[in-house]
Amino acid sequence: MLNANGRIALVTGANKGIGLEIARQLATSGVHVLLGARDENRGAISADQLSKEGLDVSCVRIDVCDEESILKAARKIESEYGKLDILVNNAGIVVRGDTAPSAAPLNVVRKVFDTNFFGAVSVVQAMLPLLRNARAGRIINISSSLGSLTLNGDPNYPGYDVRLLGYNTSKAALNMLTVQLSSELKDTNIKVVSVCPGLTKTDLNGHMGDRLPSEGAAEPVRVALSDSNELSSLFRDENGELPW
Repeated sequence: MLNANGRIALVTGANKGIGLEIARQLATSGVHVLLGARDENRGAISADQLSKEGLDVSCVRIDVCDEESILKAARKIESEYGKLDILVNNAGIVVRGDTAPSAAPLNVVRKVFDTNFFGAVSVVQAMLPLLRNARAGRIINISSSLGSLTLNGDPNYPGYDVRLLGYNTSKAALNMLTVQLSSELKDTNIKVVSVCPGLTKTDLNGHMGDRLPSEGAAEPVRVALSDSNELSSLFRDENGELPW
């Protein structure tokens, strides 16, 4: 078992993109990172890549849409470490065909929700007992400004015309998870924050964006490592608090 004083982090969807960079930056800060991946082979390759950089990273298979894999991952963490200090709900998808409300196929919307919202809920519920064992637990939900009702209703918002019913509403739902979970856990040592990494060049968006994954990962990592008096904003990006 790892030294009980060492911090343990689980990052879902971490074999590439922002998730991989979050794993790298957390590990660079001295955290032992469990790189969560749906495909165990791809996850192992990414974990090995970080290990060759001298970082303390190992792979855990976890498919956020497969409850058994989530429970198995939780049992593994319990057995090997006995706690979880940081959970980063990074796994997320955009599905071809997601579009404006008048035309978005329901099966597409449901598929997006299965990963982006229900998957996060399932992981939180399974990992919460382990987070309670940590001195100062952190749950970081990787959200988006596209999940802000206020910004989506503002014609001056740059994403005003980005109408992806499944994606936008799943991120709004993820923000509600942050709000309600934060309220539920207010008397515990666990803090919950939604963080928007900004428009980052990844496979998710066809490598469109104004920043690299390493830049998109910086704020989620900063928040994950912050002490409690910096976590008063429940929804934020690198510039500060975002409106719900």
